[in-house]
Amino acid sequence: MLGTLVRLYRGIQELRNQVIEDWIANSRDWTMPGFRAIAVHRLGTWLANRRSGVVKSGLLAVYRALYRYVRNHYGIEIPLTVTIGRRLWLVHQHGIVFHWKSEIGDDCLIRHGATIGAGYGGKKTLHKGPKLGQRVEVGPGAVIFAGVKIGDDAVIGPNAVVMSDVPAGARVFAEAPRVIHLPTAHQAAIKK
Repeated sequence: MLGTLVRLYRGIQELRNQVIEDWIANSRDWTMPGFRAIAVHRLGTWLANRRSGVVKSGLLAVYRALYRYVRNHYGIEIPLTVTIGRRLWLVHQHGIVFHWKSEIGDDCLIRHGATIGAGYGGKKTLHKGPKLGQRVEVGPGAVIFAGVKIGDDAVIGPNAVVMSDVPAGARVFAEAPRVIHLPTAHQAAIKK
């Protein structure tokens, strides 16, 4: 009995320490939707790793309600099966979706509109999520397809679509937009 209480206490302390690290990484602002989403995920992961019981069942019901609130209100979807490292920073809310088998390293930064683990068909989509290394930065609107590995310190730029592995320290950006000059007759017709 005493051993169980000690394990529970240590588990709660570890959960508390992780949440505090995430809070510091998210500008020490508990009202940030990204911080709230990560805190709910940490709670769910911690509960899932506990032994079954009435208290666990009740707390998992609370977690499920919080998960749905975060997903529907903030637009951040982090399934319970996602592995998240320490000090994740979700910048801005809405449109952040994680594949159910994604793995995120320590000190990563993910901006709004990012999809970590979009599918493109086949078995690779269902059972392999992307793996982000340490200190990876993902820009707004970026899409990282299932099964790819992003190396440490890599930067995925805005609206980039990543379909293959990215080495450590690499920078991936979408093609720059082009300016197309219209013929003068066409411009005159537009002005009318």
